[in-house]
Amino acid sequence: MAYNSLLQFVSDLDRAGELRRISAPVNIELEITEIADRCVKADGPALLFENPVAPGGERYDIPVLINAYASDRRISMALGIESLEAVAGEVAELLEIKPPEGIVEKVKMLPKLARLASFSPKSVTSALCQEIVETNNPNLFALPAIKCWPEDGGRYITLPHVYSRNPRTGRRNVGMYRVQIFDSVTAGMHMHLHHDGAQNFRESTGRGQRMEMAVALGGDPVYAYAASAPLPPGIDELTLAGFLRKRSVNLTKCKSVDVEVPADSDIVIEGYLEPGELREEGPFGDHTGWYSLADDYPVFHVTAITRQREAIYPTTVVGKPPMEDYWLGGATGRIFLPLMKMQLPEIADVHMPAEGVFHNMVIVSIRKAYPYHARKVMFALWGMGQMSLAKCIVIVDEDVNVHDTSEVAWKVLGSIDPQRDFVFVDGPVDALEHASARPHIGSKVGIDGTKKWSNEGYEREWPGEIVMSDNIREMVTRRWKEYGLDV
Repeated sequence: MAYNSLLQFVSDLDRAGELRRISAPVNIELEITEIADRCVKADGPALLFENPVAPGGERYDIPVLINAYASDRRISMALGIESLEAVAGEVAELLEIKPPEGIVEKVKMLPKLARLASFSPKSVTSALCQEIVETNNPNLFALPAIKCWPEDGGRYITLPHVYSRNPRTGRRNVGMYRVQIFDSVTAGMHMHLHHDGAQNFRESTGRGQRMEMAVALGGDPVYAYAASAPLPPGIDELTLAGFLRKRSVNLTKCKSVDVEVPADSDIVIEGYLEPGELREEGPFGDHTGWYSLADDYPVFHVTAITRQREAIYPTTVVGKPPMEDYWLGGATGRIFLPLMKMQLPEIADVHMPAEGVFHNMVIVSIRKAYPYHARKVMFALWGMGQMSLAKCIVIVDEDVNVHDTSEVAWKVLGSIDPQRDFVFVDGPVDALEHASARPHIGSKVGIDGTKKWSNEGYEREWPGEIVMSDNIREMVTRRWKEYGLDV
């Protein structure tokens, strides 16, 4: 289903018993983080802070929503789906568009292209996000943006969907980048080297052009998810959002810049980046569980702030896993697995454990069909979009449950000869990778944890796994209580 507003989503969470309202005044600096962190690690509900306050005691008139995606049920509600698996195959079929090789293939592709186009965003003239417009004296400090961790460089906007265009192609990009508030009208735009937004900025700088942008918050909760999704080149994030919500996204033009944003956004911050202008941003307590160090990033100049009268400010906190971003990343893993399987049919399943904070470890089970098949999959993954930044890829056989990290550790540790089964390569690494000697480049390891074959140089007999016979298992199950064992 499509949500008409973030307020409607909050109401649904409330009715479903998935929300806790906190009416007591809570400080936006550190206190909200501590409460949210305790709740998410205890499998607690989403939280709506109805009276957020500044360190000096000043109250904000905009409530703060956090942990709204932090459970399997809530992420499914946010995306308007019954389950992640239910929509995954449909998304893969919709997004897997290959160049047609003949007239027959072209004809077959027409329905898919038509369906994709039916979810493209549409322009509207009136917008909830512009019920209140401030162009003369926009003030970022009027928003209840939180300071997450003690050593953070300041207060941060952490759950935006950020809109820009490529100056060469005119193509829209929607990304999720943290934004550090410097003062009332300037902020740091933390776009990593590998992000499309950063590429747009480099091209704008190369042309000597100012890059107009908009930072939107709230609206249908699917927007934030779409902004974080690793889409194939050429697919608009808002088309994915339209597909998930089964209704095209309505866009409205900003008041001070030539950028379109979802009309039902709760808050929109309009502005621009000057060509080549950088400023130190950070440090920031990041999803790795470590502080990402201060570095130079583009400066966002605010030209206007618009919002709904009943706006809600959505935010999130990242840090030592598991935290809310784990469920956002998990949704991506489940939804995009069928698309990955279309490109690599031998893949059975994929899991990115919370402890691996997405880029540090990816566990992949495969239907092994030939010698060194595991290595073929490793190298293919390292050449695939954001998977190219994976620091450690572990390959196991199809019968291993990749979501059971205890089973994976047992199977892999018992199946590897390190000198034979570790593959080291150099390449690009995530901008948040602090262990590499230099930023953005480092080493990665692939681990072949599959059963070894004789034609892979394994000359001994592979041992059998200890498994109880089925008839004994069934008999004990039937007679369990007779044995006096009711545990």
